[in-house]
Amino acid sequence: MGVVVPLDEARDPVQSLKPLMELVKEDMEAINRIILDKAVSDVEMIPELAHHLIDSGGKRLRPMLAIAAAKLSGYQGTGHIRSAAAIEFMHTATLLHDDVVDESDQRRGKKTARLLWGNQASVLVGDFLLGQAFRMLVDVGSLPVLKILSNAAAVIAEGEVMQLAAAKNTSTTEDEYLAIINAKTAALFLAAAETGGAIANRPAEEQAALRSYGKNLGLAFQLVDDALDYAGDSARLGKSVGDDFREGKITLPVILSFRRGNEAERAFWNRTIAEADIRDGDLEHAIALMKKHKALEATMERARSYGAIARDALAIFRDCRERAAMQDVIAFCINRAN
Repeated sequence: MGVVVPLDEARDPVQSLKPLMELVKEDMEAINRIILDKAVSDVEMIPELAHHLIDSGGKRLRPMLAIAAAKLSGYQGTGHIRSAAAIEFMHTATLLHDDVVDESDQRRGKKTARLLWGNQASVLVGDFLLGQAFRMLVDVGSLPVLKILSNAAAVIAEGEVMQLAAAKNTSTTEDEYLAIINAKTAALFLAAAETGGAIANRPAEEQAALRSYGKNLGLAFQLVDDALDYAGDSARLGKSVGDDFREGKITLPVILSFRRGNEAERAFWNRTIAEADIRDGDLEHAIALMKKHKALEATMERARSYGAIARDALAIFRDCRERAAMQDVIAFCINRAN
């Protein structure tokens, strides 16, 4: 059983997300209809498996960001809706693939698709969703948007391979890890934000600002996830605390604890992570070492730093409802730790 470690002052993170949800409410209703329509197939298993994850309660943060960025950019068309739906399909596909690679048993409080339908079906349905995503992007007819999201798909796959190569490797450096999450997680946040400026054909400096916002928000989001795996609450996380530990994942709290530890402590990390020899009480000991070396605090500090960069990136835009909502998303990402 994990130990809940307070990481920040108490705030309700959901309140920070409400302005964004109100801003994009009508467009998200249209997106949800598209998602349901495009998850249909004559192959019975495809919609059944796809809906298992689509309907599992995710907040759809990435498509909401794509809509908000388009609104911030003054876009007046409807192409942003299909682009955002495609982004959600891409994200869902990566979750299906991730759960197979990580051998995960739980996702958002439910059994993973791979447990219910098997690894092969999960991978293939993930491929189907990717194919549907690019069909939707062709319908949008924006070459810049298609370029952004096709590039993101390739970068995300590279990130997954990088993570696989680093698995159980306690010599992984912080820089190497940041490169992994930049590809694996931040790339889709970046793409979601950038599509809003691209589809509106905004000036290069505004598109660059949206890229910076998305990238740094994504880095902050993943680092908070890293901390929550050791310091969160299972009911709120929708997964078991310590899953990263049991799966031998190298995340920033492990990297910092290993680097800052003594010889005996590094031997512990090598046994549990590198050799996958986990015994009773090891998770609690891992958390104790992280507390001793302030690894969770340092992880959250870095997340807040990336959040500050994301906030500054938006300063180029006029003060408006859209900018304020996108700034509030940063608070939501950081304060999930409460």
